[in-house]
Order: sequence, then C-alpha cells, then structure tokens
Amino acid sequence: MPTRLAQLMTPALVLDEARMLRNVTRLERHLQPLGVAIRPHLKTVKSVDAARRILGSRRGPATISTLKEAEEFAAAGITDLLYGVGIATAKLPRVLALRAAGCDLALTLDSIGQAEAVAAAARQAGDAIPVLIEIDSDGHRSGLDPADPRLIAIGRILHEGGATLRGVVTHAGESYGVSGAEALAAFAERERLAAVTAAEHLRAAGLPCPVVSVGSTPTAHFARDLAGVTEVRAGVYVFFDLVMAGIGVCTPDDIALSVLATVIGHQEERGWIMVDAGWMAMSRDRGTAAQAVDQFYGLVCDIDGRPYPDLVLKAANQEHGIVALRPGSQAALPDLPLGAVMRILPNHACATAAQFEGYEVLPADGTPLTHWPRFRGW
Repeated sequence: MPTRLAQLMTPALVLDEARMLRNVTRLERHLQPLGVAIRPHLKTVKSVDAARRILGSRRGPATISTLKEAEEFAAAGITDLLYGVGIATAKLPRVLALRAAGCDLALTLDSIGQAEAVAAAARQAGDAIPVLIEIDSDGHRSGLDPADPRLIAIGRILHEGGATLRGVVTHAGESYGVSGAEALAAFAERERLAAVTAAEHLRAAGLPCPVVSVGSTPTAHFARDLAGVTEVRAGVYVFFDLVMAGIGVCTPDDIALSVLATVIGHQEERGWIMVDAGWMAMSRDRGTAAQAVDQFYGLVCDIDGRPYPDLVLKAANQEHGIVALRPGSQAALPDLPLGAVMRILPNHACATAAQFEGYEVLPADGTPLTHWPRFRGW
C-alpha cells in the first residue's frame, strides 16, 4: 500500500485528517454555548471511518440522505438516524426493516399523502415510526410554511394514526447564496424562527413537538441565538470546500479534501497544463461561478496543499483537466513538468467525494497514509 502521496495512482481523493478534526471541533465549540446538540449530516463523508471521528457517541445522532447510508451506518452501530429527504412511500418496507433491526430511523415529510401512507405502514407493522414535518424557511426546496394549515392536519394524521410526531425540521439552503457574517447570521435567525414558529403552532393545537431541528453549514456557524431549537444539522463543515470559502464560512486553508492529479501534457502556446483529473474526478459542480471569485473546477495546490497563485482547473473534460492561470492574472505559470503531482481543492466537497470509492488519508498523527472506504448508491 502507498505510504506517501507521491506513490498514489491518480486521480485520488486525499483527506487531511488534521484539518477535518479542526473543522469538527470549530463547530462544536460554536454550538456548545448556544445549548444545542449537533446531528452531523453524513451524506458528505459516506464513510464509517470518518463518521467515527465526527460523531459524539458510537450510535449517533446523525443525519443521512439515502437509505443506503442508513443501512451501512446502522450495520456499523450508528443507529440514531434522521432521514433528511422526504420519504418516497415505496421505500417504507426498507424503513421498517431497518427499524426492526434496531435502528431508530426517523423520517421527514411535508404532505398529507405521505403522512397517511406512513401512518398506515406504522399501524400495519405495529411500529410507531417517528416523523419530523419539514418546514420551508426560505423557499429553497420543499417543506411547509409555518402558517400552512396542513401542518396541523399532518401532525394529527401522524399523532392519531399510529406514527410518532417527533417534531419539525428545516434547512436554509438559500444561505449558500449570501456572503458575510451579518447576512449569514440573518439567515440563521430566519431558519430558527420558521422552525420554532411551526413547533409553537403544533403545540398550541395540542400536538407534541419535542424536536426542533435546523441547520446548514453556513447558518450553523453564524447562528447567534438558537432559543427553541433542540438540534443543529450540518454536513460539509467536516471537509469544507471552495463554495464555503467563497461566502466567508471558511478559508482555503480549512479545506480538508483535495484531488491528487498528475501532469500528463502541456499546451505551451495556450498556457495550459494538462492533468489526469477531469470532471469525472472533480464533478461538474461549478458552484463558485456566481460568486465574487470564480474558482472554475478547482483551486490548484502543490503536493503539500499550498495554493499556487491564481492557478485553477480552468476546464474539464471527462478524464482531462486543463490547468491555467486565472484570466487577468499577472502571476507566473509554475514549472510543472510531466509526471509532477498537484492537489486540487473542490468547489463542492460532497460532489467531488462522490466520484471516488474511498479516501487516501493523511493521518493527523503523522503516520503513513491510510485508506478509508466510502460507499455509494441509494
């Protein structure tokens, strides 16, 4: 097994464990005085080895976004799980199988039809499936407005129909589109207020709402008041990425994930360096394109993770990457001969990690490289 980065076959997914642990500690320290628990979202890591270093205890709590994740993590003993995607009712047999095997898997939904199907499945199985009702806090995706009368109707269907109404859940995904501490703090308050208001409506109707769950990586880091909230969810904070750096949540020095690539050619007259990491390695995510600084397909660093001035993965084909200076830059193109290796920081850590079967880990204790498997699928 390779013991050093330079010995790896490329492209390879590199994880700096020391940076990862620093990122985990940072969020824990921010949330602790606010009096809330953290329920990390494991959709980013999809790895038992990584999860063990993130979670507060062996069994969780954690958030997942696929039933494949639930099955893999539950098999490893991580059993306090929230499925954060609205339930497709055809998946209920898998949910019931997981719960019968000892996994405390809670579901998310936002419609009367879903609630009726879950309640019927719960009655039939004799298993009071726990459910959180999804609240729309910013128009980003799914969920109900806190004032929507269907909120109470869904709560009654669940509570009186055989399931367990565990609470409400929201995700301020539009926070990814703003920048700076004040704007992010405002989004965090908007997220909190929507969830707490929905919880108050349920309780005023005589329904239980023990869990009030909020969270996204930007809002989790900039929340100033979490009164009424019981838990915060975040996922990409473990690795961070260029999108998060672009809105001021982190710096490039905090990004724990990179793709190792090798120089395979040059187009000198164009100022291009060709590498063996295209969009199959980096993903097609161009999440920084609308930000103040466009990082194209990734920011290029030396083998030790230090960024070259203004050097980016400017274009990507399936297996070819084109490394070039940022347009308008006065920096000099570094001398990177055939066979030279580099590390490329990703726009979106979740999307880039999804291209690989595992992490080549730089251990925090300085020992040789190790490998952590990751899983894919739904």
